Amino acid sequence: KQWYQRRVAITAGEEDQLRIISMEKGGDVLGVFKRLVKGIEAVGTSVKEESGKEFMLDEKYGYVHSCPTNLGTGMRASVHIDLPGWTAHGVDKLKARCEELSLQPRGTRGESGGQTGHTYDISNKHRLGYSEVKLVQTMIDGVNTLYKEDLELQKK
Repeated sequence: KQWYQRRVAITAGEEDQLRIISMEKGGDVLGVFKRLVKGIEAVGTSVKEESGKEFMLDEKYGYVHSCPTNLGTGMRASVHIDLPGWTAHGVDKLKARCEELSLQPRGTRGESGGQTGHTYDISNKHRLGYSEVKLVQTMIDGVNTLYKEDLELQKK
């Protein structure tokens, strides 16, 4: 479990070409974000030192990726949260509510892993046209809203 407490993971050669992930157990979203920024800067510096090249960044469209769904910042900010009230109320209703909040719910086993229990991976839905700070704040505000609503749904 120690490896999951706090980490930056980097994978290369998959659909995103390069994926930099920062994660931490708990609720320190700012700390996770700051660690991500440091990881991105470290990789960018290393790439430039080795090859003389930089990440491809378009002023209008953001970072250029091989996976078009990640055009823009390419950033997906998410939290795992237990939502038993929403689960009882209906997963389709949760999905609709997430849509209203510009969020995307998925199971904790990833995009295609399916849903188990009442723990969800909730993330920002959009990637293009918004700053990284805006995307993280959208996720935080939305998750706080879902949590408050979940408490009310549990009382029914």
